[in-house]
Amino acid sequence: MSGKQQKRVVIFTTPNCPWCRKTKEYLRKNNIRFKEIDVTKDPAAARDIVRRTGQRGVPVTLINNRPVVGFNKELLDRLLEIRKR
Repeated sequence: MSGKQQKRVVIFTTPNCPWCRKTKEYLRKNNIRFKEIDVTKDPAAARDIVRRTGQRGVPVTLINNRPVVGFNKELLDRLLEIRKR
């Protein structure tokens, strides 16, 4: 069985958030495709994230609709099945 199904990844960010940049760099480094939503341009998305997580901060990464708040590398690795060499 080759080629695992890519999980659906959406990251909610703001333009000047250093942890958002770090999360996006980490995803790119691991060849994870993602959709980015800038919550400063999409107030409905910002409200949705607060409703889902109770958090106002970014980044929030949704992996198959499961939220990861902040840059939580261990949880990202587990949910995305990133294997460390």
